[in-house]
Amino acid sequence: MLEHYYAVIMAGGGGTRLWPLSRRLHPKQMIRLGSERTLFQQAIDRLEGVFPPERILVVTVADQAEVLREQCPGLPEENFLLEPEPRSTAAVVGLAALAIRRRDPQATMAVLTADHVIPNVQRFCDLLGGAYELAQQGFLVTLGIRPTQPSTSYGYIQQGEGLGQIGGVPAFRAARFREKPDEATARQFLASGDHVWNSGMFIWKVSLIWEEMAVLMPALAGQLAKIDQVWDAPEFRGLLKAYWDPIQPVSIDYGIMEKSAKVAVLPAADLGWNDVGSWDALFDVFPTDENGNIVLEARHIGVDSHNTLVCADRSSRLIVTIGTEDLIVVETPDALMVCKRSEAQKVRELVNLLKKSGLNSSYL
Repeated sequence: MLEHYYAVIMAGGGGTRLWPLSRRLHPKQMIRLGSERTLFQQAIDRLEGVFPPERILVVTVADQAEVLREQCPGLPEENFLLEPEPRSTAAVVGLAALAIRRRDPQATMAVLTADHVIPNVQRFCDLLGGAYELAQQGFLVTLGIRPTQPSTSYGYIQQGEGLGQIGGVPAFRAARFREKPDEATARQFLASGDHVWNSGMFIWKVSLIWEEMAVLMPALAGQLAKIDQVWDAPEFRGLLKAYWDPIQPVSIDYGIMEKSAKVAVLPAADLGWNDVGSWDALFDVFPTDENGNIVLEARHIGVDSHNTLVCADRSSRLIVTIGTEDLIVVETPDALMVCKRSEAQKVRELVNLLKKSGLNSSYL
């Protein structure tokens, strides 16, 4: 295992894109998708051999922490850092960097996700090792995913100047970050060969991210400095909330990565990576049957059904589809959702409608 190397799992997501299976108190990272292990448990499992449990930290919110602790009892309780309120990823990174710096000023941290699918674990671990090496050269490293299709669902990073081979993988300076493109632009990015998907996973020395945050996000750095001063105070939880509330929600991508001149990209291929950003994305994750269907945890009979996803949660009800094409069916004990595959991205809109509807909050 590499010395002074820490993993930070961001696990405070609200769970809207895989509704109704994913809810606010049972978000995506807590669910099982075709596995006995939840996505959060899988995120911890694949770090074995790179990070010992005492060097794996989890940043989440209070109403999710208990379940996450139960799912991974091998992690020390003090390694769960609780946000008083969600303030986006820059604040998450800052809080974790503060906690790690207090333990180990020489630390390098890998900021990772709790709810992505990464089947090729060995390849992922090799990349974490290469990214650590690159971070020692003074870079903020991001893992970029080699595009397999002209996706409009991901942000892109354009590769710039080559930085040589790192662990057998060519590394590059980041030329610029690009927002989620339209389909024509995505096709151009794919054809260019010099764009990768932004995975949202980063590796850097703690000292460097503090330096960049002080310059590029001084307001956040100032609030974190106040939190640092009261870290050991008996009334820390109350003081943390007082200093946390004024923080403006800004992503680490926008606040730091898009502005820093020290960003490097380590492209990743063959990970099988998917951020499972919609129900439709599961067609890229799981094998289909001879009719293109996927059935997850459901009792299902299909007649003349094609390219249909059927998923159930704790339901013994038989689900029957007849003459369906390009459909998504998801059943939970209190909700049933049916939608076209092409409309799967609108689930977030549905959740917003539910919030305004006045229905029982348990649906959320």
